[in-house]
Amino acid sequence: MKNRAELHANPVACPLCHHPAEFFCADRRRRFFRCPQCELISADPGAHLDSAAEKAVYDRHDNDPADPRYRAFLAQLSEPLLARLSPGMAGLDYGCGPGPTLSGMLREAGMAMHDYDPIYAPDATLLEREYDFVTCTEVVEHFCDPATAWPQLAARVRPGGWLGVMTWLVSDPDPQAFRSWGYKGDPTHVSFYRPATFEWLGRTLGFEVEFVAPRVILMHKPAG
Repeated sequence: MKNRAELHANPVACPLCHHPAEFFCADRRRRFFRCPQCELISADPGAHLDSAAEKAVYDRHDNDPADPRYRAFLAQLSEPLLARLSPGMAGLDYGCGPGPTLSGMLREAGMAMHDYDPIYAPDATLLEREYDFVTCTEVVEHFCDPATAWPQLAARVRPGGWLGVMTWLVSDPDPQAFRSWGYKGDPTHVSFYRPATFEWLGRTLGFEVEFVAPRVILMHKPAG
């Protein structure tokens, strides 16, 4: 068992910007580190689940495309995004899961949708194209290698397009509040974002960032 001094020692590189991240807090299962540059809070990489264990957690999710409560949850993103789109635009739902729902809602609104998921719909050819918009709901917190995943995601958006993200933001950077936060209790959640993290992403990736709801972020790639 490591003592308190050992828990605080040996900072790790931030998985998003590679700046040294400082020890933030620990619970019974994992240590967490906070980056002073991009403000990402990341779980100790040594505690990440392997691919089989991660999929087993996802397989237990019960997201029914016909569930009106689930559709209302996703509407937090679809409604403000649709207000910025035109019918017939091409979109990619990145991380659609085993029962794509958001893409179905957007098809109902007249969009031409494609579904991608690294586990359930792993068609890599979809990641070789650009789209008018990309959606990514409850996915970015699972990024073990966000420094690779975010540029790949951003590259799928053509100039003038939109990237719509849903994830719970860390509103209170207090370690005690974070330790009691239910969202970090999911062992597949390994990357936690503050508003400043999205502002850093916007500057780094060349997007304008809008916070349209407590867990909804719209990122616009300027046309020129």
